Amino acid sequence: MALDTYVAGIIFGYVLVVARIGGALMFMPAFGETQIPLRARLSFALVLCAALYPVTPVSAEMPDNTVAIALLLASEATIGVWIGLVARVLLSAMDFAGYQVGQVSGLANAFGPSLGSFEGATLVATLLLIGAVAAIFATDAHHIILRGLMLSYVVFPPGPVMPGDLAEQIVRAGGRSLYIGTAVAAPFFVMGVILNLGMGLANRMMPQLPVFFVGASLLIASGMLVLSVAMPSMLDFFVSQFTDWLSTFRF
Repeated sequence: MALDTYVAGIIFGYVLVVARIGGALMFMPAFGETQIPLRARLSFALVLCAALYPVTPVSAEMPDNTVAIALLLASEATIGVWIGLVARVLLSAMDFAGYQVGQVSGLANAFGPSLGSFEGATLVATLLLIGAVAAIFATDAHHIILRGLMLSYVVFPPGPVMPGDLAEQIVRAGGRSLYIGTAVAAPFFVMGVILNLGMGLANRMMPQLPVFFVGASLLIASGMLVLSVAMPSMLDFFVSQFTDWLSTFRF
């Protein structure tokens, strides 16, 4: 084998690894957050791909024709972006839960700054998003993310992809995200029902009582109390669901 052919094969193999792993990291929670500068994310992705390239099953050889090269690059990029997007869809469960918590407990504020990864995120949603990212690092789940990226070569070997299966799984991920968000916000639904029922009975028994002014402060205080108590369990549930998916890439 000529030296230039060997070097070209190594470079092409590295480009394939960047297409998959780099595409996944572009949207992956904890690694692809918008608060991290773009150059830092790009540099990390390139260095990580160089470190993982020797242990990936990507062969260091280039196809003979341009069409095969383009198809292989498109396939790897599609798989990488799909992994990152599904992970981001799962993270959006915390945004959904934050909206529900804010609406139920009266902690939503339309004029609050949006500091999260989603447009229009409320302060509670931002808190849950940042807490979920911090929990990923605190529980060493970022190691599971890296292991999952390597496992993707077992689940999706380099080669043609099946768009139908990928589309079905991302739809299932949307349903799973809705389930996670609802389960995370479940304690606040119970709290909201109990408090609103109590305020309704109090209003019927004492019509002269300003229930709105009394109940609003009680609702906010109860919401903050439940949030402070339930926050560890909420984050633990999300991390467990997220890492379970990384181990199988299917629902």
